[in-house]
Amino acid sequence: MLPSSIAIQGYAGSFHELAARHYFGSEPAIVPCATFGDVVRQVTNGTAGAGLMAIENSIAGSILPNYSLLQRSAVQVTGEVYLHIRQHLLALPGQALTDIREVHSHPVALLQCADFLALHPWQLVETVDTALSARHLRERAQHGIAAVAGEAAAQLYNLEVLAPNIHADPENYTRFLVLERQDPERPTGPATKASLYFHTDHQRGSLARVLTCIAGHGFNLSKLQSCPRPGRTWQYYFHADVEFEEAGQLPALLQELTLLTDDLQVLGAYQRGEYY
Repeated sequence: MLPSSIAIQGYAGSFHELAARHYFGSEPAIVPCATFGDVVRQVTNGTAGAGLMAIENSIAGSILPNYSLLQRSAVQVTGEVYLHIRQHLLALPGQALTDIREVHSHPVALLQCADFLALHPWQLVETVDTALSARHLRERAQHGIAAVAGEAAAQLYNLEVLAPNIHADPENYTRFLVLERQDPERPTGPATKASLYFHTDHQRGSLARVLTCIAGHGFNLSKLQSCPRPGRTWQYYFHADVEFEEAGQLPALLQELTLLTDDLQVLGAYQRGEYY
């Protein structure tokens, strides 16, 4: 059933909003949030019917704090979407590159455009959202300041594109996870991907045995991310995304993994995402 509202990190004109519209369509209301933690809270307390959270970018890499949010929050992953990110340098109309002193944007966006930005003597200012940076340019009439954001933000806030497509790699994609509140009664559709959490002991070869098990069951390991375990110095937990052809394959894998891992959790089983 389509949720009535979607919590996103960001504001009108953001990439999160664009990804949410691709996945859910135009009907659900968008609930803007300043942080990813706010997104998770909106979902877990029922204020929003679902949430959308960026988890990794093909240039900037993984957003590590979000893996921790997934593991310690009462949410489950129910879908994903991949969005082609095109970053532009935006400013108030009538300005040139030589007029710019500062560039404002989300730190991940700045990282995606690091090669271009390094060519100019600009001060980089990190903000909570790309689209919010663009909105502030318009609302505050900030001359001499530019923002890194997308085309939707440029159109929404009537800003000029001083330099288009300034991201380092033309194949710049962000993967977003769809989150819903944990509900064991929620019906699940056919799944072709699962997100798992586990940790292993410190015996030599423990992780290798896990990876061999995953491959032996015919799964494709599309993501393996290590994250520090709080209170356990130099110990890590792992987030693994595995892909398969039939949902019936997953129980057999999980049964064997419980013998090889500690605290195995399924964070979600869902359909592989579309690219937009």
